[in-house]
Amino acid sequence: MNDSIGEYLVSARSFAEYAAFFDLGPDDLRGSVLDCPGGGASFTATAARRGADAMAADPAYADPPAEVAARVQAELERGSAWVTARTSRYEWGFHRDPETLTRGRAESARLFAADITAHPERYRAAALPNLPFADEAFDLVLSSHFLFTYADRLDRDFHLAALRELRRVARGQVRVFPLVDQAGGRLDGLVDDLVRTVAADGVPAELRRVAYEFQRGADTMLVLHPRVQGVPWP
Repeated sequence: MNDSIGEYLVSARSFAEYAAFFDLGPDDLRGSVLDCPGGGASFTATAARRGADAMAADPAYADPPAEVAARVQAELERGSAWVTARTSRYEWGFHRDPETLTRGRAESARLFAADITAHPERYRAAALPNLPFADEAFDLVLSSHFLFTYADRLDRDFHLAALRELRRVARGQVRVFPLVDQAGGRLDGLVDDLVRTVAADGVPAELRRVAYEFQRGADTMLVLHPRVQGVPWP
């Protein structure tokens, strides 16, 4: 079985998924938050409705909102087919079964489409590792299912540049999930190397277990804390 999903998937994960795999509490959404890359997730829409100053960044947003929404809708089928063909690789406690997962993602795509149409200013066309935001622009920065997920095509140097850029635009924490590739393969060597390297940048990092596991073994996020003052950027 081919273990590459192919082109980058513009997926439509829900706010509930984000809350679980990023271990988000009410205090995390009291300020500004960036979701990068945001894809077709409904996180930004829901977080904004709950009072957060939320923004998403993704290269897909370069297209008009209607085209982005249509692409996300089309991607639902590809993502669903990938998971359904590999059900044994997943834990189904959170999503129950493939049909429930598909319905939830479809609702998330609907919320995303409505929000990007009504509030396009929340969605910036941008791609790692170069973001069009000022230093420390956001209280919290979230990045899911891109770094590590696509380690088959994004090398170590890209990961390091992307983590440094996410750290640059964050005042508070940067949280990255998951730390396995798209096929569920562990990437301990890459993760450990990056943690050591950002620590040398003056960025404390931790691996934090979360109460969420969909891909088997993917129950840990990487947290980058604010930089230690006085340590120059490399």
